[in-house]
Amino acid sequence: MNSVRRAVRLAFEAAGSSGAGTTSSAVVGPEPGTRVAPSSTPERRTVELRIRRQDAPDTAPYWQRFRVAAKPGDNIVSVLRALRLDPVTTDGERVDPVAFEHNCMEEVCGACAMLIDGSPRPSCSTLLAELGDVIRLEPLPKFPVVRDLMVDRARLFAGLQRVQAWVRLDGPWVTHERAPRISQRQWAADYRYSRCMSCGICLAACPQFPDSAGDGRGFIGPSALAQVRLLNAHPLGRYDKTARLHAIMAEGGLTDCGNAQNCVRVCPKEIPLTTAIGELGRQTTLQALKDLFGG
Repeated sequence: MNSVRRAVRLAFEAAGSSGAGTTSSAVVGPEPGTRVAPSSTPERRTVELRIRRQDAPDTAPYWQRFRVAAKPGDNIVSVLRALRLDPVTTDGERVDPVAFEHNCMEEVCGACAMLIDGSPRPSCSTLLAELGDVIRLEPLPKFPVVRDLMVDRARLFAGLQRVQAWVRLDGPWVTHERAPRISQRQWAADYRYSRCMSCGICLAACPQFPDSAGDGRGFIGPSALAQVRLLNAHPLGRYDKTARLHAIMAEGGLTDCGNAQNCVRVCPKEIPLTTAIGELGRQTTLQALKDLFGG
């Protein structure tokens, strides 16, 4: 059958090229298995990236502009990766590729967070369809810049250390209890806090979180507080509950929160951060009473 179809098609092509002027309404379709191109190509556009760059931690920042061809479905990471292949500014100057971080490409690792048009967001889940033709990219504020759009998140992890945001498994655990059981309701409530990916977006938006590390005793921030809420409810984490509460009752702890609600608005995982802070307020009050009366 395929040979017959090819023969008919060649005959029509020969007739068309012979100059006889004959026409025919017969249409020969593609052979089976042939991929047919779509009738119209997806709309493409050119976006302008205005990027705040910095060559090293101790150098002054500066701005550069680039134009990049974008296609439907592109996100900020894909555009930056395309720019890496041909880093030429709008002035025609070839420069070093823009440094930035990305890993999972599915809003799980938090590495690609940056300031996009003035708002802290994960760049892997920020689609160009949501933005205009001029896009401003800056490194995540409140964190030291390593280079260009890369920042050092050591401050975030230092806060987790201050509150002992982990569960100790080493050593003997003679509790004379059966395996812990958690209700479905508690599991659902706790799971929301386990979604934190340590991106630092909530800290970048928090007005109480200091701009510089200082002595490391400034406001600890909502991300660490939410982990205290999570681990204090854990069947094994509750054994260190008192130590965690004392950590957030100290300088730079819970009382430094101004309840601005910015953290909840920008959290890409929709973690109820201020709900955690409210619950910790009750826990610290009870802990203060225990400390006062020797409970």
